[in-house]
Amino acid sequence: MAIVYQKSAGLTDAELHYCPGCNHGIIHKLVAESLVELGLMDEAIGVCPVGCSVFAYNYFACDMLEAAHGRAPAVATGVKRTHPNQAVFTYQGDGDLASIGMAEIVHAAMRGEKFTTIFVNNAIYGMTGGQMAPTTLIGQKATTCQSGRTVEQAGMPIRVSEMLATLDGCAYAERVCVTDIANINKAKKAIKKAFEMQMNRDGFTFVEVLSTCPTNWGKTPVKAVEWLKENMIPYYPLGVIKDKSAEVK
Repeated sequence: MAIVYQKSAGLTDAELHYCPGCNHGIIHKLVAESLVELGLMDEAIGVCPVGCSVFAYNYFACDMLEAAHGRAPAVATGVKRTHPNQAVFTYQGDGDLASIGMAEIVHAAMRGEKFTTIFVNNAIYGMTGGQMAPTTLIGQKATTCQSGRTVEQAGMPIRVSEMLATLDGCAYAERVCVTDIANINKAKKAIKKAFEMQMNRDGFTFVEVLSTCPTNWGKTPVKAVEWLKENMIPYYPLGVIKDKSAEVK
């Protein structure tokens, strides 16, 4: 019988621990496929911090390091500087990257550290119980803002991609989602380009992936996808935000 689809060779056989409807599994697949297709998997080094992806080292078939909460960019900086010819990436959620790890990601981008960050934005703290994150939308409910986030109390949600794109060391920043086949294909293209630019030593590369969290949003997987399209994409618009490779030199 002909094989029409199989699990990426860049992933292990370990069963994913993520909740039903969570997009982490899709995003893992895209990262793994990109590394394999670029011939980088055998020498890739990933860094996963605290968050829903804390066990990512069980799933990627490459060397993985575990970092303290928010510190993946600092660890990746050391790894890439000592192994400049290897593909290095961090895989981080919005609570990890945009809150406790904000300083680390900003300074890594500012310095132009030559690694890639995959930033999974589901607008809430997932693993720790659904607290408000820096990316939680205005009016969105969380365990720490049960009537919904307000501007007066917490300010506006942070658009991380746009912020990092202002830094000279950031070579590439794109926001994607994985809500359907067309967007999954665009997300993979962005991830592959980020790794290609990293290996070309262009600078820091960053892909933000809008993701669902049905469990903490209190929605079914289908309703969560609809909510993302109707609420997250208008505030976090998809597309390339910065691409130094496209600039006229």
